[in-house]
Amino acid sequence: MNFEIMKESLPLLLAGAGITVEITAASVGLGLFIGVVVSLIRLCGIRALRILGDIYVTFLRGTPLLVQIFLVYFALPALIHHRVDAYVAAISACSINSGAYVAEIFRGGIESIDKGQMEAGRSLGMTWWQTMRHIILPQAFKRIIPPLGNEFIAMLKDSSLVSVIGFEELTRRGQLIIARTYASFEIWLSVAIIYLIMTFAVARLVSVLERRYKKDEQ
Repeated sequence: MNFEIMKESLPLLLAGAGITVEITAASVGLGLFIGVVVSLIRLCGIRALRILGDIYVTFLRGTPLLVQIFLVYFALPALIHHRVDAYVAAISACSINSGAYVAEIFRGGIESIDKGQMEAGRSLGMTWWQTMRHIILPQAFKRIIPPLGNEFIAMLKDSSLVSVIGFEELTRRGQLIIARTYASFEIWLSVAIIYLIMTFAVARLVSVLERRYKKDEQ
């Protein structure tokens, strides 16, 4: 065990961890927006839109994120005849993937709200969208905090896949350091510990938010 190499590599690995957090936050943030829109589309009364929403969710959840990254980074440029930047490809693929999972999370959260809430809103003269925005979604959001936290943790780990297109996040930084030092065990152990710390921090934050919302409801 060469602790000196681990110590020397730590600044580069932490810089890569910062990029990993950046990718994850951007992807889940955009995925949250996509997921809300898709979940509402799947619950609306327009059959064509519901079918499109179902196709989106089924395709994205049924194919590996790695394949989706390849489609955006390698296949898409062949169609548009323009190179896609690695950063843009990473964020785009991860956001689209996250959006499909968030859509299912939100759909489950919305459907868990008593149907009488919608009827009450409509009886007060509110439109479907106003009722959804002011009554249903706020209640649903409180219920989906744990699964949203799990999605953030999953994306935090899955973001390591963008290393295959040369994007220098935490995993890629580890690969580059190993190529120079040949200290595979020490570097991968360091990478694993950093991922563990990040996921543990997110899990604790989700627990705090969940307890806070439960206190507000009491």
